[in-house]
Amino acid sequence: MGYDLAGRKVLVTGGSAGIGAALAEGFAARGATVGICGRRTDRLAEVLERLQAHAPGSRSWAVDLADLDAVDDFAARADEELGGIDVLVNNAGIPKRRWAWELTPDVVEQVMAINYLSPVRLTLALLPALVARSGRIVTISSVAARLSPPAESAYSASKAALTAFFEGLAVDLAVAKVDVGVHVVNPGVIDTELFSLPDNDESLADVEALPVTAMVEPVVAMLDAGTFEIYVPDWFTGVVPAKFPDTGAFLQGSADYARQRLVDLGRPTPAPTVAAQAPTGPGGR
Repeated sequence: MGYDLAGRKVLVTGGSAGIGAALAEGFAARGATVGICGRRTDRLAEVLERLQAHAPGSRSWAVDLADLDAVDDFAARADEELGGIDVLVNNAGIPKRRWAWELTPDVVEQVMAINYLSPVRLTLALLPALVARSGRIVTISSVAARLSPPAESAYSASKAALTAFFEGLAVDLAVAKVDVGVHVVNPGVIDTELFSLPDNDESLADVEALPVTAMVEPVVAMLDAGTFEIYVPDWFTGVVPAKFPDTGAFLQGSADYARQRLVDLGRPTPAPTVAAQAPTGPGGR
């Protein structure tokens, strides 16, 4: 039946740069009025100017979605000021490339809060309005949710939780015969600043990064077709099934690949710190 973006009201989180900004501009170019949010007011203003060239009613909000207690109020404000939301795009998130033994509980909780809890809370806050408007929910997950790449345990876990939540939401809405489309997008390596943020190890990926504009057409087509899940680039669709016949072998292959990449990059093979063992009896034994 198709889904026409013209005249729709779209909210894109993390819209000040990268994938969010590209999607926001792509939607506006197709006739949608787009609201974007992010933490950096200067970057929001730059993106908003481009949006308003297509859709003058577009607007922006400076908000930190890591503040979970503020999410509900922001949802209500955005819905009111946009005049209703037809499409929610959960895009805001942070990377965390770090060997698992170097993670701390605080870091894991921070990644989970921003990448999982925040979009879930925003979705739940807006769900009644989306149900009333037969809306659509687009969530930017990651191929990491399916493939568990090296040095990305915290990030992969947050995206896997995100994907699982929206799979369950899609099932529940279908049981209730509610006309709200749920969609999950799994980007691979996309040329965004997330690959160069401080406090992250250098990426081991050996694939060409796609420009952020490469995300727009697949997401628009997904909305139009009503597809639940896509990969960008789409060749990942053939990689993911290879994991599940023998997950152990797949993970070992990932480890072998990572070790070789470290050699190729001239980087040392990492190793966790081994704690000193306390003596257990006379003579230490």
